[in-house]
Amino acid sequence: MTLADTLARGIDTLGLSLTADQQRLLLEYQDLLVKWNQAYNLTAIREPGDMVTRHLLDSLAVLPLVDDTDTLDVGTGAGIPGIILAVARPRQAFTLLDSNGKKTRFVRQARRELGLDNVEVVHGRVEQYRKVPSQIICRAFASLSDMLALMAPIMTDNTRLLAMKAASTEEELATLPAQWQGHHHTLTVPGLDEPRTLVVVNRA
Repeated sequence: MTLADTLARGIDTLGLSLTADQQRLLLEYQDLLVKWNQAYNLTAIREPGDMVTRHLLDSLAVLPLVDDTDTLDVGTGAGIPGIILAVARPRQAFTLLDSNGKKTRFVRQARRELGLDNVEVVHGRVEQYRKVPSQIICRAFASLSDMLALMAPIMTDNTRLLAMKAASTEEELATLPAQWQGHHHTLTVPGLDEPRTLVVVNRA
């Protein structure tokens, strides 16, 4: 099965509707990632087939739970999930934030080559970020409590935090500080026999 077939089948399994052009852009993004990864070590995942599953489909699995509003991707790395979500939602504004210069250079190049006018790339730390987004998403890089401590200054009563996690989060949710409330959604990623969870948190 070709990479395009794997992607198309996965999108169908997720119940999503992406045009042929959108699917082509996702595969072009992956090609760029493979090419840059040889020199810049942007991701530990090397095989293109694994990238389809662990980057593209893993990111698309959260799409039904992402509100159609301005979104900040904190610690975007090589543009995951921000670039992928921006391809799937061309009318939605995404800001991709990362403190790693080589990764933001790659993301800017991907933005240009894919023609993603709905993407802004910011090189910096979340502690220095001053805009208040309606929605924050990230592939969880710390415990929920630590993430919320970092992001609290840019979260209003209406801001949603979407944390993509690889394991069960019930214990973390049970120990959230009282000012936060959250719930978890179990996700199934086509071709991946590993647990995935999206935790949605906002102010109580």
